[in-house]
Amino acid sequence: MVKTVQRLVVILISFAVLLPRAFADDEITFKSTEVGKGIYMLEGVGGFAGGNIALSVGEDGVVMIDDSMPPLLDNLKTAISTVTQRPITFLINTHLHQDHTGNNVSFGEDGTHIIGHEKLRERLKETEIEGPEGKMPVPKKGLPVITFEKEITFYLNGEKARVFHLESAHTDGDAVIYFEKSDVLHTGDILFNGLFPFIDLENGGSVQGYIAAQQKLYELANDKTVIIPGHGPVATKADLKAEFEMLEDAMKRVAKLKKKGMSEDEVVAKNPLKKYDEDWSWGFINTEKMTRTVYQSI
Repeated sequence: MVKTVQRLVVILISFAVLLPRAFADDEITFKSTEVGKGIYMLEGVGGFAGGNIALSVGEDGVVMIDDSMPPLLDNLKTAISTVTQRPITFLINTHLHQDHTGNNVSFGEDGTHIIGHEKLRERLKETEIEGPEGKMPVPKKGLPVITFEKEITFYLNGEKARVFHLESAHTDGDAVIYFEKSDVLHTGDILFNGLFPFIDLENGGSVQGYIAAQQKLYELANDKTVIIPGHGPVATKADLKAEFEMLEDAMKRVAKLKKKGMSEDEVVAKNPLKKYDEDWSWGFINTEKMTRTVYQSI
């Protein structure tokens, strides 16, 4: 059964990249930036292109983290070709949302081995996507063939890359990837750099778990760690701290009103997160949406 929030994400993506389709094809590109030796960040330019993508390229093959959305597949492959001509060996999904897993089927059909948390695989099996004849389940080729419960480690391209799970954060199937030698950390959507985060309560996420996950990543990182967030520009350890401190304060403000017996709508009307509106609010998650997410998570 498709979750309500998943449907909302798909609808938003459709408006962002399909209306008009020509805009997506002509205007949205991917900019590649080398953030570590043989490690590249691909970020969308010219419109919404889904989550930030990473590539690890070397003599052992190519590892990709997340894969954008179907309308942008050709654009993505063009960007990859500027970095490497080699096929993608492994594809790691940081979580189930379609702006991060939308091209799983295409890469799976090309022979790429998809990796993800075991709960991500189970939720993808329940998800419907747009196919040639309308809504259809995610095909087998679009599902992870390798799953893990807590952590899995890759020894590729001169790197020890840890892929590990943080519980009930953005979803209940999140994966974070840390390249130890290069000191590069890809958080998936456990970090929306400088933005109110989307925390998917209906797919197992929670504000409390999100804060705890960010605090663990903060402890892992150092002042030189390059952090690739799920959305937004390259981040630092300080950016992680800024976000979880904002969320901790948001929890306190909303909890104080909820303890007084106020309903969700009454709390929203009080606008307890007004101080964060100018710096953190954005199109998908504004102050009202963030307040409701916090209220529901308490």
